[in-house]
Amino acid sequence: MVLGGFLEKLKSGLAKTRQALSSRVRDLFRLAPKVDDAFLEQLEEILITADVGVETTMGIIEDLRAAAKERKEATPEALYGILKEDIVRRLRKGESGLRMPESRPAVILVGGVNGTGKTTSIAKLAYYFGRQGKKVLLAASDTFRAAASEQLAVWAGRLDVDIVKHQMGADPAAVAYDACDAAIARRADILIVDTAGRLHTDDNLMRELSKIAKVVGRKVPGAPHEVLLVLDATAGQNALAQARRFKEAISVTGIFLAKLDGTAKGGIVVAICDKIGIPVKFVGLGEKFEDIEPFDAERFAQALFE
Repeated sequence: MVLGGFLEKLKSGLAKTRQALSSRVRDLFRLAPKVDDAFLEQLEEILITADVGVETTMGIIEDLRAAAKERKEATPEALYGILKEDIVRRLRKGESGLRMPESRPAVILVGGVNGTGKTTSIAKLAYYFGRQGKKVLLAASDTFRAAASEQLAVWAGRLDVDIVKHQMGADPAAVAYDACDAAIARRADILIVDTAGRLHTDDNLMRELSKIAKVVGRKVPGAPHEVLLVLDATAGQNALAQARRFKEAISVTGIFLAKLDGTAKGGIVVAICDKIGIPVKFVGLGEKFEDIEPFDAERFAQALFE
């Protein structure tokens, strides 16, 4: 997608957050007569309300306070650019881009708590790679949730991609194992493994996720090449807690932030990148297959603040 189209789509998806965060920030910086404690307290309240998080917000405030002290005549207008640069820097923490191996298949594990939009996000990923001419195979390793495999199979049918699935209650790692065999035999470019919609407080399920990762690693060298955690942007600080727990259980390499179009608290993106150190690699901006965008920190900030 060209830059203009990307930004327009992103701006549209961020409409609620723009209204709650950037509009208030712009008004504050435009109308405030000077940078003082009252100004910084107002900015702190706006950022926390937008779910940027207390720790990240305090870091941003301290950076602005330090910048104001360095300048003899620090005006709100002068600090506005510094605020945007600070947020872009925090968004850029962690590795960017997908880690794709030279030899196929690339194996991507997808995890997340039920209700985050995990299955829809997997469909979007399949569409995204399919548009690049990649041959995609899906593995229905979410065998605990009723009708999970059937739901994924429906998406696979609509996207015209192959799927490997077993009966409900089957060993998720066995499904992943068979899917690796199928991906190799069918010369698939991308294998996307759906895992159980696991509660981040359930140690047994978290161990199962680790088991799946080990199984695919034995079948495909270097796998899993990506471990994407689907987070619901509307979940706010709870999404932050989920990210921390999943990171403890398995080496999460990236975030797929779903439902970004449905929240006024998109500031959670900044908090996740800043405090968890896991890069956001994709954002979901709607319900259609094509409502997926690779994350770009600078463009995200541009869409949010301009």
